Amino acid sequence: MRRPGAKSLLVLLPLVLFALAHMDREQRSTGGNWRSASRAPVGLAPDPATTPEAVVQVYAARAVRWRGYFGVHTWIAAKPSHAAEFAVYEVLSWGLRRRGTTVQISNRVPDSRWYGNAPELLADLRGEGVDEVIGRIEAAVGGYPYTDEYHVWPGPNSNTFTAFVLRAAPEVRADLPANAIGKDYLGQRVLAKSPSGTGLQFNVLGVLGVLIGVEEGLELNLLGLTFGLDPNQLSLKLPLAGRLGFGAVDVVRALEPALDEAP
Repeated sequence: MRRPGAKSLLVLLPLVLFALAHMDREQRSTGGNWRSASRAPVGLAPDPATTPEAVVQVYAARAVRWRGYFGVHTWIAAKPSHAAEFAVYEVLSWGLRRRGTTVQISNRVPDSRWYGNAPELLADLRGEGVDEVIGRIEAAVGGYPYTDEYHVWPGPNSNTFTAFVLRAAPEVRADLPANAIGKDYLGQRVLAKSPSGTGLQFNVLGVLGVLIGVEEGLELNLLGLTFGLDPNQLSLKLPLAGRLGFGAVDVVRALEPALDEAP
């Protein structure tokens, strides 16, 4: 079965342009000159020296260069109890050229900027029982089936990897953003648990499918682009922008003028 051509994306062009128009300046950033871009931490990860408990975190940041306009790069960081540093698990396209595998395991600072782009913390799991979760994460990393394959669209890519690993660790309950292109790629399978482990998804080669989950809400995948509704955060999920809507606090603030005038 052939993958749909790029011309097929024209069908969704109006919605994609709408999402792009609602991206703020930070979201539009693609990191500039990636070779000299900052990799400094942003303060979202705990210091292992003062955090003896086990920790699992999931991050997303705008991808490098032009890819940052369209999607994010995601990764998983894990620190077993009393460990002196985090292990960061991610997939990198250039790993094929350098090491013969897309999977990279490193001890880089987990909350560092992704070539200039600030990461967003998607999930944070700590405490009792997390060491067992980390063990399943490590096993899933070792069992990732696309170590010799990488495609920006529709997958497999870095987001395919993160989703694959998270399915083995439902306790993390990470809701991967709509602009994590490739998260729904299932290879030859068509049915799987949602990445958060709280729902199910049906998908054909990462280009057509539907997902419903407690964490994710309802998502529709069309030509690799995700459109959805998240009742947990009262928001729409859109390509490029990722999420558009009001959080509960923002809704209350927006209603305050009307509430003040109410009899």
